[in-house]
Amino acid sequence: MKKFFTLLAIIGMFTFGVTSLYAQEGEEVATEEVVEAAEGDTVETSEEPVVEEAVEEPVPAVTEQKEKPAEEAEKTFHQVVKQKFIEGGPTFMAVVLVCLIFGLAIAIERVIYLSMATTDTKKLVSEVEDALSSGGVEAAKEVCRNTPGPIASIYYQGLDRSSEGIDMVEKSVEAYGGVQMGLLEKGLSWISLAIALAPMLGFMGTVIGMIGAFDKIAAANNISPAIVAEGIGMALITTVSGLIVAMILQFFYNLIVAKIDGIVNDMENASITLIDLILKHNVASK
Repeated sequence: MKKFFTLLAIIGMFTFGVTSLYAQEGEEVATEEVVEAAEGDTVETSEEPVVEEAVEEPVPAVTEQKEKPAEEAEKTFHQVVKQKFIEGGPTFMAVVLVCLIFGLAIAIERVIYLSMATTDTKKLVSEVEDALSSGGVEAAKEVCRNTPGPIASIYYQGLDRSSEGIDMVEKSVEAYGGVQMGLLEKGLSWISLAIALAPMLGFMGTVIGMIGAFDKIAAANNISPAIVAEGIGMALITTVSGLIVAMILQFFYNLIVAKIDGIVNDMENASITLIDLILKHNVASK
């Protein structure tokens, strides 16, 4: 349940960010309309016959000075992303964005889980060996019980079966190691799905955009850049968006796989060390 609520919280965070993005966009559109209305009023009032000759030359200069900072402000990265998102079409861009949010939510949850699952193997082995020397199997099991991570869980299972012989310890460690590996790899298939789905959605938007462009050409019976530009722009934006989403999720996927490989190697080495400790302290024969 904790993992589920964590996933919901991350998805809610991204959803809140998207909704605030649209809210900001609506406010900007409203302010632009107010500014345009105010400029219209000033233009109408400036068309008086008495001051027309005196105001004709400075008015363009003043408006140019006022428009230049606005144009520069509109070229910020945040506003460019919003503009391209709208130009790409809300249908496919929204689905691509959902793939990004879903994949990132699972990836962040896995990174947090794997970070918590990482154990200081040398410290654990030293504590288990000291416990076996001083308090026996029960003391060593208590150390494993109080240590988080899959390696401590494997040690606990092996020590719990130590009274049944060394062969049973090896089988128990091997079987429970497979269970822990499955828990570490949980959710990777969904990240792979998002990585594969995002470019396909982008390519689908490309095809649909090109179809729309050719339909406009057929309707207008004229091959004009203005007619084709909108469809081709939508096609290219959706393709780029899908590829960017896939690259971001692929980075997190490889990061997670690398962390899993490191933990699995530690598990295998720690399992061999546990067998050596049991044989060293002659625990299996007791």
